[in-house]
Amino acid sequence: MEVTVNQQNFIVPDNCNVQVLLADVLQHPDRGLAIAINEAIVPKTLWENHKLNQGDKVIIIKATQGG
Repeated sequence: MEVTVNQQNFIVPDNCNVQVLLADVLQHPDRGLAIAINEAIVPKTLWENHKLNQGDKVIIIKATQGG
């Protein structure tokens, strides 16, 4: 199925969850990130159980230091 991550389309496996998206599809470490799906924040404690759906719009926000 196809999902959009930060305005870029990706093909992901059926039954893909947020954790699989980060680790297997994007190969991105999961530290220091906030995830929103369809404009709703998904807490990190729910990433393993939150299944993605066809057409979902995922926004990944990375925390940075600075001021």
